[in-house]
Amino acid sequence: MVTGPTEAVAALLDDPASALIAVDFDGTLAAIVDRPEDARPAVGAVAVLVELARRVGGVAIISGRPADEVVRLAGLTPQSPIRVLGHYGLQRWRAGSLESPAPVTGVDLARDRLSALVAGTDPGVRVEDKTHSLAVHTRGAARPDEALEHLRADLVALAEEYDLEAVPGRYVIELRPSGSDKGGAVRRLVAELDSRTVIYIGDDLGDLPAYDAVDSLRRESGVVGLTVASVDPRDHDVPMEVRERADLVLAGPTAVVAWLHGLAAML
Repeated sequence: MVTGPTEAVAALLDDPASALIAVDFDGTLAAIVDRPEDARPAVGAVAVLVELARRVGGVAIISGRPADEVVRLAGLTPQSPIRVLGHYGLQRWRAGSLESPAPVTGVDLARDRLSALVAGTDPGVRVEDKTHSLAVHTRGAARPDEALEHLRADLVALAEEYDLEAVPGRYVIELRPSGSDKGGAVRRLVAELDSRTVIYIGDDLGDLPAYDAVDSLRRESGVVGLTVASVDPRDHDVPMEVRERADLVLAGPTAVVAWLHGLAAML
């Protein structure tokens, strides 16, 4: 069953207790910045998610970042009703409790090799060590696209050597354990909460598996689903596929927050 914004909002209003709202963090709740550690949620983002979480079946932030890092950046407390799934669903945080598996051996083995690989490139290229994965960012390079392409083949080979995936994003390639993606995270939440309405908001290639999950749930289970893209007009690197796949496109984190406020007001 294909649904759009009108049908999804109507279904949410009709039965809020069976609705799931899941959102990405970087580029969706927080503007993209040169250094990941400088990211902060847009004004009102966390407050509106808390408000929604008290009125619908579940609200979750699903991020490629470590869960505890999202919790810190968002200023969440153990009393927060928001769930956080980090590392594409590998980690789960709720009510101050973090569930996290041990890092896979391949990430540890790739770490030193990756540092040496990046050392001779543009000084603006940096490695973000997420413990459970390793991300190479080229946004700070003089020519970000060229720097990423220069490293792509070596990063793919390194990932294959250590049984990891080399996953592309906006000026980033991340080496992470196979089999963890936001689509699986969405499906697990839907099953856990018995959700009948699902809204997912994202901005990057890593969000496409979540879009796929919503599409599959619509076709296979009759779930009312809505996929939303956060596309800040100031950013020129949002993948075209994200825009094309979404049922609704919003103009970046500020617009996402405004739209969520609209949902809360209707509830």
